[in-house]
Amino acid sequence: MAPASKNFPNSAAARMPNTAAPTDACDAHIHIYEQGSERRAAAVENADVAQYRQIQALLGTRRTVVIQPRVYGTDNSVTLRAIAALGAADTRGIAVIAPDIDDTALHALHEGGIRGIRFSFHAPNENAGGFDVVEALAHRVQTLGWHLQLHWTASQIVENAAMLQRLPGQIVFDHLGRLPLAEGTSHPAFSVVRRLLEDGRAWLKLSGAYLNTRQGMGGYHDVDDIARAWIRAAPTRLVWGSDWPHVTEPARKPDDAELFDLLARWCGDSQVLERILVDNPARLYGFDDE
Repeated sequence: MAPASKNFPNSAAARMPNTAAPTDACDAHIHIYEQGSERRAAAVENADVAQYRQIQALLGTRRTVVIQPRVYGTDNSVTLRAIAALGAADTRGIAVIAPDIDDTALHALHEGGIRGIRFSFHAPNENAGGFDVVEALAHRVQTLGWHLQLHWTASQIVENAAMLQRLPGQIVFDHLGRLPLAEGTSHPAFSVVRRLLEDGRAWLKLSGAYLNTRQGMGGYHDVDDIARAWIRAAPTRLVWGSDWPHVTEPARKPDDAELFDLLARWCGDSQVLERILVDNPARLYGFDDE
C-alpha cells in the first residue's frame, strides 16, 4: 500500500495497512470522547466521531462497536450519540449501568444500539460497581439478549471462575484475556476462558497487544503465542478491536495500521481473518439482524 498522506488522530500510523480489510470488517472495540461533554476536563482530545472516521478510512473497516469510557461512568449519552452518528445499522455499543437501573432505561439503551454491559475491574473503577453486582445485572440484561463484557485480570478470572460458570447469557473477555506474559497459556485463566469458549458461552477480543507486551510500541512478537493459542482454540468465538484512541498510552500512541496487520500475522490465513473481522462480530453483535 502507498504511504498515508497525513497523520491520524491518536495514532502513530504513517502508512496504510498492508492487510486489506474484507467487506463489512468490524472494529469491535473503540471509545468515543466529546470535548463538549459534562466531563470535559477528563475527555480525550481528538477522539470524537469525526476523528474516528479517519481511523475507519485508514483501516477500511465499516462496522464498529463503541465501548463506554470510564470517565463517563453510567452516563452513556456520549456513547449513544456516537452510535447514532456512526450509523445505527453498522454500529453497536457496550454500556456501563447502575445496579438500580429501571427497565424503561434499559429498553431505551437497547433502542439506542446497546448490546452489552461492561465490567472493567482490572484496575480500581468506582464507576463500574463491583463483583457483587455482576450476577444480578447479568440476569437483568439477559432478557434483552445482551452480553457481559469483562476487562478483568487473569487472576480475577480465576478467582471468579465459579461465578463465570453460573452467569446466564454470553460473556466477552477483553484484550486477550490479559494473560501475563511470564505464564502465558499456562496461566489457569487460559483454561477457564477456553472452556467457556468451547462451550459456546463466551467470546474473546484479540485486542490490546500493547497492554500485554514487554516490547514497547511495535513488533509485539512476545504476544504472538498467546494470540495464536486463542485462534487455535476457538476461531469462531473471536473478534478484533483497535482499542482506539488508546487512552492507556498518552505519551506514545500505537500504530493502528500495524495493529491491523498484526491480526493478519496471527491468523496466517485469509479465511480465518475474515471470520474474525466479519462473521464472528456479525453474530455476536447482531449486525445481520437489521
